[in-house]
Amino acid sequence: MEIYPSDLTDQEWAILEPLIPPEKPGGRPRAVDMRAVLNAIFYILRAGCAWRMLPREYPPRSTVYGYFARFRDEGVWEQIMTTLRERCRLEAGREATPSAGIIDSQSVKTTDRGGPFTSRFFIKPPPEPYELWSWCSSFCEPRASKATAPGRSGPTPAHHLGSTGRQW
Repeated sequence: MEIYPSDLTDQEWAILEPLIPPEKPGGRPRAVDMRAVLNAIFYILRAGCAWRMLPREYPPRSTVYGYFARFRDEGVWEQIMTTLRERCRLEAGREATPSAGIIDSQSVKTTDRGGPFTSRFFIKPPPEPYELWSWCSSFCEPRASKATAPGRSGPTPAHHLGSTGRQW
């Protein structure tokens, strides 16, 4: 059941559910619904609010943040991103992995000053949460009823990231 626009649809959950790591063996059984955890993470990312402002409809913020941090530290977000990217590329009729990459020197900041590090490119670490939201929201068809948010003007967050993801 969707409460907020950032909540996963059944179609989106069907894609993400197999990518969520199973419970750890030998421990206590998971008492929290993982779909609710992901919905809470996506709410935080979409609203841009502090963790303490997480609505009560979601699991406790400490639980949600714990899963967010654990997934970050264990590389789960990176695995999800890779799987979704490969899926999108295959659906577009392309190879699953890109064969080349382009870095534009105008858009990659190397250093504030000249010097010995001027020519080095610093490739950023795994995706930031906002970029993850863009990827996760771009793999499904846009929802007609939520294509544009009332009163919203200007580019959507997905456009800031150069994605053609659904608009809110």
